[in-house]
Amino acid sequence: MDVATVIGIFSSIGLLIISINMGVGVSAFVDLPSLLIVVGGTACATMINYPLRDCLNTLSILKNAFITRAVTVNDIISSFITFSAKARKEGLLSLENDIADIHDIFLQKGLQLTVDGLEPQAIVDILDTEIAFQESRHRLGADIFQAMGTFSPAFGMLGTLIGLISMLQQMDDPSAIGPAMSVALVTTFYGAILANVVFIPIAGKLRARSQSETMVKELIVQGIMALCRGDNPRIIEQKLHAFIPPSARISAFR
Repeated sequence: MDVATVIGIFSSIGLLIISINMGVGVSAFVDLPSLLIVVGGTACATMINYPLRDCLNTLSILKNAFITRAVTVNDIISSFITFSAKARKEGLLSLENDIADIHDIFLQKGLQLTVDGLEPQAIVDILDTEIAFQESRHRLGADIFQAMGTFSPAFGMLGTLIGLISMLQQMDDPSAIGPAMSVALVTTFYGAILANVVFIPIAGKLRARSQSETMVKELIVQGIMALCRGDNPRIIEQKLHAFIPPSARISAFR
């Protein structure tokens, strides 16, 4: 569970509710027509902008912003040091028994290609292609939420225009002015909240998560290449430590 995402969203909503309660109360900000305009309009515009299959995958994409699998980079580096020491003593084929114990699928695949004796450049091509398409999938997910963050304020403004037009057409009936004005203002409120509390922040979180995963995979590629070259374990550690901040580096040779 990504605690920062949960705290951020619920804290924002909580602060808004507290502020509203200190004024006119939450009931003044509840309006079903406004909600239909903003939420329904945003959903429809998103389906126009993206294929239906990608839109239906939105919930599974949203899950990635809340649930994350902890990856300890130093553990991966430590694994490569162990693999290197073993390969230098017993050969690359000796690593085949270790593949089944690896939980990272990308690392498992890279090590299997190495043990199978594939040319180093061919291994790099295969792994780089996988990284590129992973980035493409992740970028699509972030782009969908970014687009929703663009559409929701726009539909909020459309709701405002609808409310104002309705209000102006009923100026002779004072009792109708209040509901029309409510739609006019609350839709803009809904659009701003959805865009700035939900959609745009989630798009940013997905991009950050994608960059982190890409960095780990690029580190793994460099580790695999070092194994293929038969590099010294200490040299491998120094090369892979370059991917992480100095304060996060843990050396196995101290």
